[in-house]
Amino acid sequence: MGRCFMNATVKEWFAKAEGDFASARREYRARKSPNHDSACFHAQQCVEKLMKAALIHRKTSFPKTHDLVELHRILLKKEPSWIWDEAELAWLSRAAVNYRYPGNTATRQHAKTAVNLCRRLRERLLGLL
Repeated sequence: MGRCFMNATVKEWFAKAEGDFASARREYRARKSPNHDSACFHAQQCVEKLMKAALIHRKTSFPKTHDLVELHRILLKKEPSWIWDEAELAWLSRAAVNYRYPGNTATRQHAKTAVNLCRRLRERLLGLL
């Protein structure tokens, strides 16, 4: 990340996001008993925490929410260079919830999509920190 100008709160959000990113990747890559549901959940959590870190870095408050589209719209108001496809954000938000409860199960392809989307968003969001 080069020179780091993050305050302690932003650093903590960043560290938590990195833990979620590692968990998402680990569950997706697992050869024995992969948990694709968990990979989707942790991918969303990583992005959510990085978006919140970017907002805190800009001294911007946000509501208690897990909705990536809502966070995206708030961030866009503070950072005009930030833009992302809301359909992708909505999919990742749904994947985090839908696959965590009985009735739906993530496939390997769902997990791959979630982790790849997380990776792309993470790279872009790190540029805002």
